[in-house]
Amino acid sequence: MTEFTVWAPEAARVRLRLPGVADHDMRPAPEGWWRVEVPGAGPGTDYAFLLDDDERALPDPRSAWQPQGVHGPSRRYDHAAFGWTDQGWTGRQLPGSVLYELHIGTFTPEGTFDAAIGRLDHLVDLGVDLIELLPVNAFNGEYNWGYDGVCWYAPHEPYGGPDGLKRFVDAAHARGLGVILDVVYNHFGPSGAYAPRFAPYLTEQSNTWGRTVNLDGPHSDGVRRYIVDSVLMWLRDYHVDGLRLDAVHAMPDSRATHLLEEVAAEVETLSTHLGRPLSLIAESDLNDPKLITPREAGGYGLHAQWNDDAHHALHTLLTGERQGYYGDFGSLECLTDVLTGAFFHAGTWSSFRNRSHGRPVDRQRTPGHRFVAYLQNHDQIGNRATGDRISATLSAGLLRVGATLLMTAPFTPMLFMGEEWAASTPWQFFTNHPEPELATAVATGRRREFAAHGWPPGDVPDPQDPQTFGRSRLDWAELDKPEHREMYDFYRRLIALRKHRPDLSDPRLSHVEVRHGDQFLLMRRGGCLVVANLAGKAQRINLPGVVRRVLLATSEGVTVMRDGVELPAESAAIVAL
Repeated sequence: MTEFTVWAPEAARVRLRLPGVADHDMRPAPEGWWRVEVPGAGPGTDYAFLLDDDERALPDPRSAWQPQGVHGPSRRYDHAAFGWTDQGWTGRQLPGSVLYELHIGTFTPEGTFDAAIGRLDHLVDLGVDLIELLPVNAFNGEYNWGYDGVCWYAPHEPYGGPDGLKRFVDAAHARGLGVILDVVYNHFGPSGAYAPRFAPYLTEQSNTWGRTVNLDGPHSDGVRRYIVDSVLMWLRDYHVDGLRLDAVHAMPDSRATHLLEEVAAEVETLSTHLGRPLSLIAESDLNDPKLITPREAGGYGLHAQWNDDAHHALHTLLTGERQGYYGDFGSLECLTDVLTGAFFHAGTWSSFRNRSHGRPVDRQRTPGHRFVAYLQNHDQIGNRATGDRISATLSAGLLRVGATLLMTAPFTPMLFMGEEWAASTPWQFFTNHPEPELATAVATGRRREFAAHGWPPGDVPDPQDPQTFGRSRLDWAELDKPEHREMYDFYRRLIALRKHRPDLSDPRLSHVEVRHGDQFLLMRRGGCLVVANLAGKAQRINLPGVVRRVLLATSEGVTVMRDGVELPAESAAIVAL
């Protein structure tokens, strides 16, 4: 006998539909659940539910497999049937790791889990420890960034479905690579979101992407369980090593125990049982260290959070851009504050928000590895009008300077796919909504948004145009071109040096010393000194000690003197004192 269950606390009647037989009436069970046992409906059986007297068959909100898309029936899936080979895998901890963010659909020409496996050796050679996958749960259409997901338990079928994701994780573990999965629990996508028909998963309030998830209203116990069980499923059944929780600031929760704390407690329990580290990384624009403060110290107990302030400080200094939320950034003083205190807005005035923002980080107690830092990521590239990478405008010299500062900062560094070879392909905003009205609305909204920032509407790519998606695919042939191969080799040597010298991954914020002058910056990292010349001319820079040797330079022509160093224009060096 196979048991089917579904949570529908406000339904008066629920039926199960299986192929070729009469519908089965389900019986009510405690706490709003409905159950029925059916003989012979094992793995591979398609099924759907009918609510009350509505004859429309709906997929399971907890479906593990949607082989016919998000509007089709669910299919029974047996997690125990996959032949894992990673029994010896002991995990990858976040501290000390280098992350690599990638999108399955554009990482390779084929856009599948299996095709991505063919590029894992490249990441091993680069020195990556953890791969961070953009969301892979099922959404409507063939391709998408992934943030329009509607099935929070089912991997996207065009990528390879449940078995495809497991093959990818298994292959990554075989090469010593961990996998972090980006998950979205702050909203449902605009098409195919059937879960809210079963129960009050949503409130009447809205965030940027739609109605907010019901975390503290009536029936919110079941909604919270829906999220927690999804979290545990990815970590347990797909063997992933951590989750990146999208936009947690868009998840209002007034209950005494915040959902994030509840998730952290359950993940800690699972980690203890599995005997391997499991990491939770938040995306938050609150600049609130409470998220990453341990639960025993009154925090939520997450392991890290994305640090946009680190990106903004580096990006504005390198590019000179100051529009929008970049307005307060761009100075060497700003970068100094970030390198030594993680946040720039730490209870300070934010001109973009027109209010004070953030809270200071305790530099003595909070390790820097709890902040994920980056020069580029999917948001900071893709939410530009044309999706241009910084390599489209910056010199190779400044790209290397930025990479050097990122990899020697006290944070957990993350690269965006192709960054390591200064990929020329853009990363643009693309969608594949089958509904014409939705497609038009998204394209119109995108143009209107950027027109308000001064971009001509004709310069903004149509998200629905297949060429927008095609342009965003990585061109791996670029690695055969000298300028791209040289950048890749530099990144590889830089990451190797970071791992070889403990001082360069030391997460203690209180041990970072920074001094800056006229377009140059010095950062003391124990027995190492990072020297960066941002000027368009060579500069002689006095150093607080005698250089024993140059560990890495971004360009030729570095001259070491008794009490200083001369750096060529737009260059950096890491020296041992």
